[in-house]
Amino acid sequence: MIQEFKDFIGRGNVVMVAVGFMMGVAFQGVVNSLVENVIMPVVAIPFGQPNFDSLIWTVNGSVIMWGSFVTATVVFLLTAVAVFLFIVKPYNTFQARFGEQPADEAGPTEIELLTQIRDQLRSG
Repeated sequence: MIQEFKDFIGRGNVVMVAVGFMMGVAFQGVVNSLVENVIMPVVAIPFGQPNFDSLIWTVNGSVIMWGSFVTATVVFLLTAVAVFLFIVKPYNTFQARFGEQPADEAGPTEIELLTQIRDQLRSG
């Protein structure tokens, strides 16, 4: 059992997943800071405040804080945009320019394979 555990932990993919997770957690602070300290203040320019938390609706004494939901949704969308623009797009551009190009070793087409099978059946 101990050897199985050592084999499991020693696998490269487990280590890579752990490293990726830790880098993601560390990078979360950068993305959150970008959204909260740079992008949300820009959102505040037309609305006068960087969040919508003050928007509430009261019904029979129950306070519905729909502004907090709007703020959370805006932060989520802006975070997704920031990740896309600052991580995904540059990574895709880098991969397209410098990434491994797939080998152009295309095998026979379906028609060619069927022709070979037909010819073998005819000959023997």
